[in-house]
Amino acid sequence: MGKSLLSFVSLVLLTLSLEASKIDETKCTTLGDNFVFAGGECIEFRAFEGDSNEHIVVIVHGTWDEGTNTLGRYAPFAETMNLNTDLTTIAVALPGYSGSSTNNFSSLAHEGVKNLSANEDYVLFLGELVKTLKDKFKAIRVTYLGHSAGARMGATLTGLKPGLIQNIALAGGKYINDADKKNSESLVSLDNVINNVDKDTKYLFIYGTEDKISKPEETISYFKIAKAKGLKAKLIEVKGAEHIDLDMTDTSVEAIIEMLEEE
Repeated sequence: MGKSLLSFVSLVLLTLSLEASKIDETKCTTLGDNFVFAGGECIEFRAFEGDSNEHIVVIVHGTWDEGTNTLGRYAPFAETMNLNTDLTTIAVALPGYSGSSTNNFSSLAHEGVKNLSANEDYVLFLGELVKTLKDKFKAIRVTYLGHSAGARMGATLTGLKPGLIQNIALAGGKYINDADKKNSESLVSLDNVINNVDKDTKYLFIYGTEDKISKPEETISYFKIAKAKGLKAKLIEVKGAEHIDLDMTDTSVEAIIEMLEEE
């Protein structure tokens, strides 16, 4: 009887915990100016505004431990990019990170969840988030900066939603479905949708020579595919750089600024 009661109490507490993490649109609007409701999720962000909001830069992080305050790391990076470009720059916290909800999606590193960054529904949610931010700031152009899983999803998004993003910097991403994804129609990467992308979109493929997670040859080989497809793609090597903070290296930042100055 005691064990049954304990199990019941544990189930109730788990249910309450899950419900507490769900935030509807009405509640989201009460959380302040640093939250936006998009794709069914209440997303926390930090924005550093430039002289004009016509062109915004959206920064999307990769996979971190569940519950990580990713904005603590990426808000300063967004401010740095804003100071260097004078463009409105926005760092977002994906579901399950910082103060963002988990209404429909868990964090990228949730126990039992695999390949979420290659899940088509999740990537389409990300597209809704980018569009919502674009509408919120009344922007005309979007530059997307993605690291790791953020890079993978952003690249796929350019094929799923052509024209949504005009410039995209991809640091340490993956772009081809590997063997364990071939049996699932709901999992997608850039290689599945590359024929749909807007040929005016500019791609910046960034790799670190010491990256053991997204190995240099993965980025180099896909850059060659992108060029063969006639895409406006450029390849950036960051000597001595590992996976973590690849997007924040001086070489990456300089390449991103150069891409933006070509506008």
